[in-house]
Amino acid sequence: MRALSIAASGMQAQQTNVDVISHNIANMNTTGYKRQRAEFQDMLYQNIDRPGSTSSASGAILPTGIQLGVGVQTDAVGRITSQGSITASDNPYDVAISGRGYLQIALPSGQTGYTRAGNLAVNGDGSIVTSDGYLLEPSITVPAEATGIQITRDGVVEVTLQGQVEPQQIGQIEIATFINPPGLEAIGDNLYLETPASGAPNTSTPGSPGFGTIMQGFLELSNVNAVEEISSLIVAQRAYEMNARVITAADEMLQSTTQLR
Repeated sequence: MRALSIAASGMQAQQTNVDVISHNIANMNTTGYKRQRAEFQDMLYQNIDRPGSTSSASGAILPTGIQLGVGVQTDAVGRITSQGSITASDNPYDVAISGRGYLQIALPSGQTGYTRAGNLAVNGDGSIVTSDGYLLEPSITVPAEATGIQITRDGVVEVTLQGQVEPQQIGQIEIATFINPPGLEAIGDNLYLETPASGAPNTSTPGSPGFGTIMQGFLELSNVNAVEEISSLIVAQRAYEMNARVITAADEMLQSTTQLR
């Protein structure tokens, strides 16, 4: 009975949907997190009578035919890269990107990681690093005698030195954009890696055409909407229950068949 396997595929698809939604909800307060969405497609069809084929009895062309589907499968889990809300913080090293772009991070593997999480700090050497201690790329070192730091909207990093009135520029933040940001590979720790699907990074200074700007002392929050996620969770749960009911109905039909005398 096809209904058993079809309903089973529906239950598996909705389980994937619930997994994605639960991951979104778990990361509601993750800095720079971009929510995901499960996408589905119907599976191959069994052609009992192909549409447009010729009827064996009269030679007429069948207008519709008979095609029976065999279920559903997960097509992709896409990432929604819309801007999250921006909130003020008390850390002068925190930065938020307003618009397109990713901060570039030097990973221990030698690769370049990309992130929207701008919760930065300085390490013991004065270098600006992520919360995991990874260096910002290109690297920027804050002098030990600095009494203040300013980061402009176009990414220029300046410090105020003791005994000096004019600020001194110590570096320039560069951000990267991709032609297909959802194609980036998420590796955890708020980091992404370039893939053939994302395309090669295009780097420039913030504020350049097509690039976002830097906001010092702010952080970009997750773009997860709690109400939408709970609504989606309810829909997924109901769809799962309906597929389970189909399996129950198919089982009762088979049971009736085995009781025929």
